[in-house]
Amino acid sequence: MHNIKPKITLVGAGPGDPDLLTLKAVKALAEANVVLYDALANEEILDYAPKNAIRIFVGKRIGNHAYTQDQINQLIVDNALTYGNVVRLKGGDPFIFGRGSEEVEFAESFGIETIVVPGISSVVAVPASQGISITKRGVSESFWAITGTTSDRKLSSDIALSAKSSATVVILMGMHKLPQIIDLFQKEDKGNLPVAIIQNGTTTEEKVGVGTVNSILEVVKQKELGSPAIIVLGEVVRESNKLKGFYEEFLSKEEIR
Repeated sequence: MHNIKPKITLVGAGPGDPDLLTLKAVKALAEANVVLYDALANEEILDYAPKNAIRIFVGKRIGNHAYTQDQINQLIVDNALTYGNVVRLKGGDPFIFGRGSEEVEFAESFGIETIVVPGISSVVAVPASQGISITKRGVSESFWAITGTTSDRKLSSDIALSAKSSATVVILMGMHKLPQIIDLFQKEDKGNLPVAIIQNGTTTEEKVGVGTVNSILEVVKQKELGSPAIIVLGEVVRESNKLKGFYEEFLSKEEIR
């Protein structure tokens, strides 16, 4: 155990499908002495770490926090100082709603070398898995990526602003606030705006519900959709080849009315 050189690599595990892990992530895991991992959509990803690597679950699920963020920061540093090479594995991308920057800053305050391996973010990959291009020429020239629930458990005030724009709106961690989100879009007269909700995106458990701002709450009830899910609001949802049939049928029914 002499000459241990502490190093921390923050690795994005991608949106859930283990094949969407980057080659750089696989290489980083192969060199890990310790892996601290979140509640990953697919734990098969841990198989890329050496068999003798220590694996520590530090994930969070709603109402069930294995560790606080401060404890996680300390665990990362303690393990790096004791064992050397620590991989901190986070779902999606570590810097998109992943609190990765806090972990990097804490480690660097101890003079520990840190490396970040970006991951494929579910913000982009999960809509793409349903053929939804979150930007599209002539339809949407930008997108918002918003957390539905802020650190103080409130609805992000950016959602009200996004509802005023013509951009695609992608909301993570928003299922518990869905009625409030829908209300904000209805206030902007966006009742007919297409919406897709994708639960467990890119995994074998994926479930999808599509509708409009006015109908999506009913769809969620019928299909029993819940967390973790991504909410996509915007005209680009209607453009998806996978979902086109639904919207053509839906709109013709609306016209008959």
